[in-house]
Amino acid sequence: MRKVLFLFILLLIKGSVYAADEISFIASSPEAVVVGQEFRIMYTVTTQKVKDFRTPAFDGFEVLMGPSESHRISNINGNITSSITYTFILLPLKEGTITIPEATIIADGKLKKSNELKIRVLPPDQGSGASSGQTKRSGQRASTFSSSGQVSDKDLFITATLNKMNVFEQEALLLTYKVYYLVNLQQLEIKMPDLNGFHSQEVKVKREHPTLEHYNGRNYNSLIWSQYVLYPQQSGKLEIPSIDFDATIAVRTQQSLDPFEAFFNGGATYVEIRKTISTPKLTLNVNPLPSGEPDSFSGAVGDFSLRSSLSAKELKTNEALTIKLEIDGVGNMKLIDAPEVDFPQDFEIYDPKIENQFVLTKNGLSGKKVIEYLAIPRHAGNFTIPPIKFAYFDVKTKQYKELQTESYELHVEKGKGSSDVAVSSYTNKEEVKLLGQDIRYIKTGETNLRLQGNFLFGTLIYWMWYIGPFIILTLIVILLRKKALENANTAKVRGKNANKVAVKRLKVAANLLKEDKKEEFYDEVLKALWGYTSDKLNMSISNLSKENVSVEFEKQGVNRDVIDAFLKVLDDCEYARYAPGDSNKTMDNVYSLAIEIISKLENIKKH
Repeated sequence: MRKVLFLFILLLIKGSVYAADEISFIASSPEAVVVGQEFRIMYTVTTQKVKDFRTPAFDGFEVLMGPSESHRISNINGNITSSITYTFILLPLKEGTITIPEATIIADGKLKKSNELKIRVLPPDQGSGASSGQTKRSGQRASTFSSSGQVSDKDLFITATLNKMNVFEQEALLLTYKVYYLVNLQQLEIKMPDLNGFHSQEVKVKREHPTLEHYNGRNYNSLIWSQYVLYPQQSGKLEIPSIDFDATIAVRTQQSLDPFEAFFNGGATYVEIRKTISTPKLTLNVNPLPSGEPDSFSGAVGDFSLRSSLSAKELKTNEALTIKLEIDGVGNMKLIDAPEVDFPQDFEIYDPKIENQFVLTKNGLSGKKVIEYLAIPRHAGNFTIPPIKFAYFDVKTKQYKELQTESYELHVEKGKGSSDVAVSSYTNKEEVKLLGQDIRYIKTGETNLRLQGNFLFGTLIYWMWYIGPFIILTLIVILLRKKALENANTAKVRGKNANKVAVKRLKVAANLLKEDKKEEFYDEVLKALWGYTSDKLNMSISNLSKENVSVEFEKQGVNRDVIDAFLKVLDDCEYARYAPGDSNKTMDNVYSLAIEIISKLENIKKH
């Protein structure tokens, strides 16, 4: 028993020592705030043994509250962690970028310093002064709605910007689409068109959290939506066309009569509307590359360096020789051709092996292009490989630069099986004309050739090889035409795919059910029911209601019992969304009823 107790104490001491080594002291706050709108700043230390917590003077801010202290202890799989968080509520007094110095604290007997904080303080919206006596929490998503459910162009728009408006051919430039919004933006879709005159590559953008930004006198939630690196392929005035984005927005429409909706949604209902927003078109000037380019220039534009290495300077005939060339830098690396290497004529030359080791950045492709040249000497002697030259256009200095490697001296000795005679008037392996072992003796003399027979010519199988493909092609054309006629009937296609679409949505609802996401689950079930009905009846979702769906189902010959069951599922789903009680059991019942009623409707529509 004493041994067990001793081991337990030893583990506790070891754990506390490990925890002491891992103590952190972190300050956090919003990146941007607005003058006159309060916000929180928090200091978190990962231990309970603290004292002498000291913060710097919050210059440019008024301290409304703090520090308030909160403790947290958690035990996850036996791993005990604890922390203390000190919270301040501050009010910005002036605009600009303000740096809050590091705070200090004594944690487990050691002095710990937090990180500095840089906060951008934005001016208030024009016409809404900061001295009205009312403050808001910064970072809170703003939203504006009209009673008619319309969203103005000032509440939601997208900008298109280029980081350069005057460039050279093949010079990388960055195209950025940025969304500004004051609404409850749910989704944004774009289909990027082909950009004539450009080679484009999309930059991966992390759309994590919107940033507060002051634009045209108002404070917007802003988010970089997409970015593209463009390489102009021709000179002159090139245009980036206007692009349409399809936005889905949740809009508050009217006061709700449902007491549950009134309680949870502030007395209002929300609907989703779609709005198409367009970006302005852009025109930039692309200058042609200047004349006087070196002979080794093959179209490289950017900033590069050159390195080379040789596998061996002494070798024997018929042994492989490798020259490795590395082009490092930033620019249009994907479009760079391999520089030419002037190998001696007595070398058999193979096509170079190219390996691209670069990544796409906002400044273009960055990294290196590795090129390996393979050659085989077929004749003994001393040879010289002249310097390899590589030229590029430097966009910073606006002039051509030529780089070159060192020259290489080779000593080739005669190896086994090498030929004593060689004709060296070749430049690649197709033109090799070596005698001896490379060219075998061709046997001469009489040959005995005879006809093996004509068992296939003129038979049924012979003619079927000719006629069969035409028959198969005719059948394919008939089937494709039938399929095209069926697809042309939009209503029929929607009705045919209605069940598949509903099943996909119900699968999503099943996952939400497992995760116990109540509101998202009922939203997805309602979308499945209304979407299935819209596709089957060929009606717009905006025109659907319980009354006209009931009438339309009766016209289609659906039994009244099935119609009543469908309406009951809708009612149960809408009521259960905010009903108290066993939410899991209710969600299970609604999910089962939704599957059952869609199955019944699908069976009725088939017969």
